[in-house]
This record gives sequence, C-alpha cells and structure tokens, in this order.
Amino acid sequence: MATKKTTGKRAAPPPEEMRDDADAAQASADADNSADNSADANADAEGALTSTYLVPGLERGLRILAEFSAREPVLGAPELSRRIGIPRTTTFRLLQTLEALGFIERANGDRQYRLSVAVLRLGFEYLSSLELTDFGTPVLERLRDATGLSTHLLIRDERDVVFVAKAQTREPMFSSVKVHVGTRLPAHATVHGQVLMGDLTLADLRALYPEKQLERYTDLTPATVADLYARVREFAQQGYAVSEASFETGISVVSAPVRDQSGRIVAALTATVPRSDIGEAERAPLVAAVCAAALDLSTRLNYRPAPNDPTAAQAALATQAPAAAARSRGVHAP
Repeated sequence: MATKKTTGKRAAPPPEEMRDDADAAQASADADNSADNSADANADAEGALTSTYLVPGLERGLRILAEFSAREPVLGAPELSRRIGIPRTTTFRLLQTLEALGFIERANGDRQYRLSVAVLRLGFEYLSSLELTDFGTPVLERLRDATGLSTHLLIRDERDVVFVAKAQTREPMFSSVKVHVGTRLPAHATVHGQVLMGDLTLADLRALYPEKQLERYTDLTPATVADLYARVREFAQQGYAVSEASFETGISVVSAPVRDQSGRIVAALTATVPRSDIGEAERAPLVAAVCAAALDLSTRLNYRPAPNDPTAAQAALATQAPAAAARSRGVHAP
C-alpha cells in the first residue's frame, strides 16, 4: 500500500501555555463536534440552505487568517481569541492546524504568528484565475507604452483596494514608483477606492463605514461618510478621478472605472505620475488615455456603454494621448 503524503510542515512543539490547556482544549473540541452534529441535524430537518450549513471550525480558521494584514502582520493567540470571540484553547488548536498546513508560521518565538507561503500560493492561484487580469494585462501594457507611466489594475475587497495586475514602466526616472501585486490600500482614502465605490449608495457606504469619523491620511482624506459619498458621486459623474498627492506625497494618479457585462464596476485602471502635480497641458490627454484603456477592458468584459457614459465620453478624446505621453516623459512630441 502506498504511503499517504502529508502536506505542510510539522508543527513545532506547543508552548507551555498550550500544554497546560490540553485537557480544556479536548473538552472544547468535544463541544465543537457536538455543536457541528447538532447544526447538521437542524439543516437536514429544514431541508433548505441556511446558516446551519456553516462549519464552525472552518469559519473560525478563515477568520483567523483574515485578521492578519500589512498593518498587523504578526498576531498572538490571546489577541486573535479576543477579536474572534472564541476560547483561547480553541484558538490554539486552530493555529496549530493552520501551521501544520503551512498557512501560518511562528514569529518572534512561540507565541506569535504570521501568514506563511500557502496563503501566498492561494492568492496567486486566485489572481491567475481572474478573467479580469487575463484581459487587463495587455491593456495595461499598451497604456504604459503609450504614456511611459506605470499602470495598474485594482479591485475592491470591502474597505481595501487590492492591486491585482501591473505594467511597470521601463523609464529609469520613474523607477521609484513600484507597487507590488497584492498590495492593499484603504479604499476611502484613495481615488482608486473612490472610483471603485462608484456604484454604492449612501446607505451602502454607511454600512461599510459605521464609524462617525474616517481615518485620515492627509488633509484631503474624506473625514466622514458624507464627505466620502460626495467624492464618490463626483468621480462617478465625471467618469474618472485625478489625485495629486492626496494620499502619498510625490505621487499623482489618474484612475477610471472598469465595468462588466451588467454595467457593474469591477475594477479601476490607473496610471501613476511620479510627481505631486500633473501639468495642465498633459492632464486632459492623460485622462483620455486612461479612460480609453478602461473602456477597452470593459468592452473585453462584454460591457456596452450607454450614450451618457462619462468614461466613454472622455475616451473619445484619446487621440490627444500621444502628446501627453511625450510630455510625461519630459521629451518633445515629434
């Protein structure tokens, strides 16, 4: 008989605190199993898809993974237990399982954890499966070649924007502008996010941001949901957004929405200028070029623009883009 191959790496011996809680952990495991069985029985009795079909252990494990972020790359069991609202012994067992499967690893000794390579592998598998990136990459490359600027494609994940594809400029003078695929930024504070929220109502935004005051990054960051909604509607009505050092000093961007067959905004396409301002002479042509690229990608996703689509109206001016590209690179157009 063939030996079954195991995945992941062997977990390190548990710390003393975990060994002390072994008996309590077993009791908690029995309780979890009992709850799972009860939930399955209730689901079968109802004969319909309801929340009782959720597997508590899997849900908790995924919630643990979701707590790690660029801001908080390292977390300990006590903090995770408090955030998720489960017993510490249960948290220890979940962490041991995730570690054994390679999704997390020890950091700073035995009592803290960080994400490991298995999560990264899943992320790249997801990105490679996106039709959006398949179609978007050549569009980004053409826009980069036409403007000499780095270009990116982003999606929104709740309150974050995530970079899912890029075309890095080959111009040495712009080499300092580097954003990696997978980078996350706060949606409310960036024009990328404000463009991506163009379909949301004020009620949608209040549900997404229940707090009274939004986190400020610069003086230009919307302070309240009402301020954010006004910014979102402004960009939605003009069909694009321009940011001049509104999130990061020395960086300006032009961003436009990408829509799918239903007309829903599914991504934002952007070009980055490594300066705190965009000259008046290059602004309009660059906006037209970015909008044309966004419309091109939308069309590849089977979107058919309505007559009053503002992004399409800007894209119609794209014949001026070559002159803008030359000015962006600091050379004279032929």
